[in-house]
Amino acid sequence: MTQKVLWSGRFQEIASDQTLTFTSSLSVDHRLARYDIIGSIAHARMLGEQGILPRADVDEILRGLKELLKDLDEGKLCFDEKLEDVHSNIEFLLVDRIGEAGGRLHTARSRNDQVATDFRMFLRDALLGIAGLITDLQLALIDRAAHNLDTVMPGFTHTQHAQPVTLAHHLMAHEARFQRDLERFLDCYQRLNLCPLGASALAGTTYPIDRDFTAKALGFDGPCANSMDAVSDRDFVVEFCSCCSLTMVHLSSLCEELVLWSSPEFGFAEVSDAFATGSSIMPQKKNPDVAELVRGRSSLAFGDLISILTLLKGLPLTYNRDLQEDKGIALRSSDTLAACLDITGQMVTSTTFRPEAMLAATEKGYLNATELADYLVAKGVPFRNAHEITGKAVRYAIEKDKRLEELSPQELRRFSNLIGADVKDILTVQSCVQRRTSFGGTSPQAVKAQINSAVAAVRAGIKEVDRKRSAISRALKKTVSAD
Repeated sequence: MTQKVLWSGRFQEIASDQTLTFTSSLSVDHRLARYDIIGSIAHARMLGEQGILPRADVDEILRGLKELLKDLDEGKLCFDEKLEDVHSNIEFLLVDRIGEAGGRLHTARSRNDQVATDFRMFLRDALLGIAGLITDLQLALIDRAAHNLDTVMPGFTHTQHAQPVTLAHHLMAHEARFQRDLERFLDCYQRLNLCPLGASALAGTTYPIDRDFTAKALGFDGPCANSMDAVSDRDFVVEFCSCCSLTMVHLSSLCEELVLWSSPEFGFAEVSDAFATGSSIMPQKKNPDVAELVRGRSSLAFGDLISILTLLKGLPLTYNRDLQEDKGIALRSSDTLAACLDITGQMVTSTTFRPEAMLAATEKGYLNATELADYLVAKGVPFRNAHEITGKAVRYAIEKDKRLEELSPQELRRFSNLIGADVKDILTVQSCVQRRTSFGGTSPQAVKAQINSAVAAVRAGIKEVDRKRSAISRALKKTVSAD
């Protein structure tokens, strides 16, 4: 392979090995190889359709690119580390295979728009893959919720016992977060799926190109509107990394609860052996290491978001070599999230919950105090007064070392003569849960409605992901396979 870099004509001396090593991005952007070849196929077809290149040259270029794509798929394509990036490698491989015609492929194109196009193609596939993993986790949470509609547990605020809820309700709260994550990624897709190809270096080109042709051929919704913005825009990377970071926040929260719940102090859950490890010195230990690592790896996603924001801060228009670093940031963030989503979904599916321990925990913390206050309100007491009365009753129960429901109606009546024998019926935790039928509440009836709504939303999400994948696949298949 010829060892000249693409820009060697301007220079009297070749760059030092140190410079070539320092500036190389091949260790990261080799993952863009397939997108680079397919993008080049679309570009070559457009050059032929517009009469910019002779038909014979276009046919040779397409033949060579298809051979490279075949070799790549079969693991036979080898890249030269002395060349700057995957884009240079593919161009030199093409020229080596088909000769002079290969050198014409770069007509009306710059590496600036070429790289941005490849990157967007890679990232939209990564985005859709992540969206699919989110729906898998949502379905796992929904399934566990559906089987725990009557499992009563403490609800918490400030990590203190607050009110009784159901495990189903708690799990569906996590699911609701991931639904918003799914919607954010799909919304991000709309701004990501625009094609920079044809913007050239920054100013467009004098050739009569057809940017709509290449955008359609590569499955984009259309071309980027401004050539300067097309090559410098990395908003889509920031947005993608932001979506990854927020999803990692939600994964970390879920995994934090699995860690807490699997401790002896809680005893609410046991993580499957498949997602736990032991101790090198303490034989009895079963550590929820997978959940802890997901929680820990959220820091990587946050770091990636800060990195891309810092990278872009203060950059003048248009392309600057700083932007070479964006690929590593986004790919790392994508890989981290995808791995965490995948394993968390499996972990949720296989975790054993302990309904007895959850129910027993509701006996502590006077979770039914609000129920007594609401009971008094129903009797005509203003809520603020009812709140004070209940607080005094709780303090009395604490002094007597009793649960609120263990106090007799006579004991409770000393705080309000409106309290009758019927108070006993409303102070059980099961009653507390069953009576909360408001929209979005914790009663089995209300949670069933949440589950039904969530299932419909997830199905719609899956359908949208499949639709986008199919549209891309059809466009690329047509582009690559056309004669």
